[in-house]
Amino acid sequence: MPQSIPSGSRPAAAPRARLAIGSTGFTVMIIVLLVAIVFAANANDLIGWLVVAIAAAWLVFAVVVFLQVRQGVRSASQKVDRTVEQMRSDAAALRGPQQTAPAAAAPSPAADPMRDTKLDHSFKIVQVQARVVKEQLDAAGGADREMVDRALETIQITSSNARDMIKEGRGDSEGPVSGTVVS
Repeated sequence: MPQSIPSGSRPAAAPRARLAIGSTGFTVMIIVLLVAIVFAANANDLIGWLVVAIAAAWLVFAVVVFLQVRQGVRSASQKVDRTVEQMRSDAAALRGPQQTAPAAAAPSPAADPMRDTKLDHSFKIVQVQARVVKEQLDAAGGADREMVDRALETIQITSSNARDMIKEGRGDSEGPVSGTVVS
């Protein structure tokens, strides 16, 4: 099984390639500065020395930017390495000492909001049907037997389906009960 978190090893050639590109740029800047100094010294005029000052300022600016970017990259690299190591240690702590590979965790029944909504609706149906039965039994003119039977059947189907939803959350479903629900 491939690791989902890459190892901290990096190829050795990549930093040298970046350093060579940076070194080439700095070498060109230094050559430009030296040529400007030589021409300014030979001509000994104000324009030549202005070119020397501008070339020197650009060289200093390039060095400062290079050093700050390099420091930022190192800092970010260290943060990423610390985060990866923290994730590895957290994953190892979650696996525990007895497990060596991550197991597929079954979803928690309480973590399914759709299932919780369905169960809540089922319990409301049962409450409404229980109230219908109670009203029919308390009726002064006598109970409507057909309405009580339908309400009891609805309660039975709804509660059976709710139990099946709970079982599905645990993985041992027998299938829902079929029938006609009349409210």
